[in-house]
Amino acid sequence: MATGLEQQLWAAADILRGKMDASEYKNYLLGLVFYKYLSDSELREVYEQENGQTTDFPTRSVQYQTVMDWFEDDSEELAEIIQLQKGYFIKPSQLFYTYRQQADRYEFNLTDLQAGFNELERQGDQFKGLFADIDLSSTKLGSNAQQRNVTITEVLRALDEIDLFEHDGDVIGDAYEYLIGQFAAGAGKKAGEFYTPQAVSRIISEIAAIGQEDRAPFHIYDPTMGSGSLMLNIRRYLSNPKQVHYHGQELNTTTYNLARMNLILHGVDQDRMNLNNGDTLDADWPTEEPHQFDAVVMNPPYSAKWSAADKFLSDQRFERFGKLAPKSKADFAFLLHGFYHLKDSGTMGIVLPHGVLFRGAAEGTIRQALLEMGAIDAVIGLPANIFYGTSIPTTVIILKKNRSSRDVLFIDASQDFDKQKTQNVLSPKHIQKIVSAYKERTDTEKYSHVASYDEIKENDFNLNIPRYVDTFEDEVPVDLVHVSDEIAKIDDELSEKQFDLLAMMNELAVNKDSQLIIESTKRILAGGNHE
Repeated sequence: MATGLEQQLWAAADILRGKMDASEYKNYLLGLVFYKYLSDSELREVYEQENGQTTDFPTRSVQYQTVMDWFEDDSEELAEIIQLQKGYFIKPSQLFYTYRQQADRYEFNLTDLQAGFNELERQGDQFKGLFADIDLSSTKLGSNAQQRNVTITEVLRALDEIDLFEHDGDVIGDAYEYLIGQFAAGAGKKAGEFYTPQAVSRIISEIAAIGQEDRAPFHIYDPTMGSGSLMLNIRRYLSNPKQVHYHGQELNTTTYNLARMNLILHGVDQDRMNLNNGDTLDADWPTEEPHQFDAVVMNPPYSAKWSAADKFLSDQRFERFGKLAPKSKADFAFLLHGFYHLKDSGTMGIVLPHGVLFRGAAEGTIRQALLEMGAIDAVIGLPANIFYGTSIPTTVIILKKNRSSRDVLFIDASQDFDKQKTQNVLSPKHIQKIVSAYKERTDTEKYSHVASYDEIKENDFNLNIPRYVDTFEDEVPVDLVHVSDEIAKIDDELSEKQFDLLAMMNELAVNKDSQLIIESTKRILAGGNHE
């Protein structure tokens, strides 16, 4: 992540974090970053319309003057052209750069920013409700309008220092990950459930794209999409990234809006964006075409509760397995939902806790059925403590339909990571090692193993990775002679110290109060003296 993004997010967060929880202030920051991106993107578009395409843009003050000159000359023409090119138009008086200038002159007013939000939300369904979580009238920003104005003024100044076009990566996703990483304790455990670290996302995306690199259009589906970053990564590994169609569902409305912002920010137009705010397990979605996809990617909330009502036994997503995931652990319900929506030629990757690999009862029945049909292609063990909000180790399960074999590739990558502060991080070399092992599909000592169906059956369909990949390291032989010498040396030193302490106690002045304590201590020391 670019240093500028980190530094200014920290500065802006520092203004708000004493006033509200991290789960609240990240909504303000991410919403304002998004609005700034749209505003600054419009400035660039107007400049290029006037001067031709370029990679060498002048200062924003020059870009802004270009907008103002054109707007004064023919505001309707400007609005029509930018709306056509960008899918929105922000009036010069409502650009983020305008608000920043007003802030510097102490003329900024929150009502103007709210008007900017409202106007953008009226410009099509893709913007509707996007800023609902930014409450500019909240008393947490200040007890009166003037204090709230001052707070947002400071935040605007901090965020406006970010050059979003210099940032190499997923701006909203990286900003979200940074905020969760820095303030995870304040954001609460659940905050981390909405974001899949980039390294894990890249592993799943690269594997899901194998053999489908040239497919166009390419349809990807994430039924628990969070910020949408897991879907967006697939573009890195496809030949036609502008022909990817994104289908996603998210239960949390705030996070659903975040995903919408993220896709818009990445240039995904409305025709390639099919997102829904709903409960993935409660009611199947999507049910209209397309309802099966080239790739299904998922990082659902781990061991979440769900109803497991009898009605789901006749649900086409679950009925063929004869059992439902238990009420207390919806992991397999999410997995089967995703698998149902996978094309016969597609690949699915899902992140789950290790319990799904070996728990019995209904989960054991479902796991066995998946193995019998050859649906489980690979099991990848990841290091502990790589997700924000939970330190548990996780596994990536790769699934396919209509495989010619029922073997399973096991990869134990649990020990390959870099330690950074309180998190473990997968570096590019670790990612590449996992993907290479998946492609090669061979046995590698202490790292990977291809288990036949018969081998898995002999293990009662238990997929616990240590059963298949032996990572046990022999202990270094103990030098008993050396240990014995060390013990004798320590014993001698202890006896010497005890002798010295007894001698010192003999020189102490004894009175009625201390006599019993001194005699008792001497007996203890004498008893421990081996001389």
